[in-house]
Amino acid sequence: MRITEVKGYELEKAQSNTSEDFFNRSEVTFEEDGKEKTFHVLYIRYFDKTFPELLEIGGENDPIFQIGDREVSFKDIIALTCLIKNPGFRQRKRLYINTQEELSRYFEGVDVPKFREIFEGLENKGEYILSSPLEFLAQASHNKNNRNVSL
Repeated sequence: MRITEVKGYELEKAQSNTSEDFFNRSEVTFEEDGKEKTFHVLYIRYFDKTFPELLEIGGENDPIFQIGDREVSFKDIIALTCLIKNPGFRQRKRLYINTQEELSRYFEGVDVPKFREIFEGLENKGEYILSSPLEFLAQASHNKNNRNVSL
């Protein structure tokens, strides 16, 4: 899978009687089997305030990290996290997350600091080739490190 764009943003009211301003959208655009697809995740904006406990980091660390001039925030990584955790979402266009429990399940076992590699590839090459989502699961990288130590 070739990732070409990862972004997140706050929705704005289109009309005065709508509730878009309570939500954020996170997107990943990727190419697979010669077809470009975009996976959208809509979630409640309040979760941006509670994300440090999801990532098991202290304080209010948003942006999470910076690559070049780009500040990567929590809203930027939600759709990416969902795709890493559930590769079957590559066949879907949208996902709506309305509980913090559901959102936290997507972050369980995901090595978020390793996402820096993806954003570096996007910044430097305009793409990132994801050969296996398992590379971004904390357990997989932990086992990989243990193998290297024992060799």
